[in-house]
Amino acid sequence: MKIKMNDDAAKWYKDELHLDAGDSVRFFVRYGGSSTIQKGFSLGVVQENKEEAGASAEACGIEFFVSEQDLWYFDGNDLLIKFDEDNNEPVFDYEKTAD
Repeated sequence: MKIKMNDDAAKWYKDELHLDAGDSVRFFVRYGGSSTIQKGFSLGVVQENKEEAGASAEACGIEFFVSEQDLWYFDGNDLLIKFDEDNNEPVFDYEKTAD
C-alpha cells in the first residue's frame, strides 16, 4: 500500500493544521462516514508523532502516514490524495495496488 499526495493537497494540510517541516500527520480509520472501499468506515486525519507506519509519504516537508493496524481498511488499494480546487479541500481516492 502506498500513499500518493499531490503538492497542493500537502500545502493545504500544512496551512490548515499549522504544520512545520518535520511534523507528521496520520490518516486513521474511523467508524462512520462514507468510503468507496469500506462501507460504514472513513478516514480521519490527525497531527501526531510518527509511529510504526504501514505506509508513509513525505510532501512539503511533512510526513503523512497510516499505521500498520489500519492497513486492512485499504483492501489492496493505494491512497491517492488530491486537491479539489472547486471545494478548496483535499479529497481521498483509491487505486488498486500494482502487483
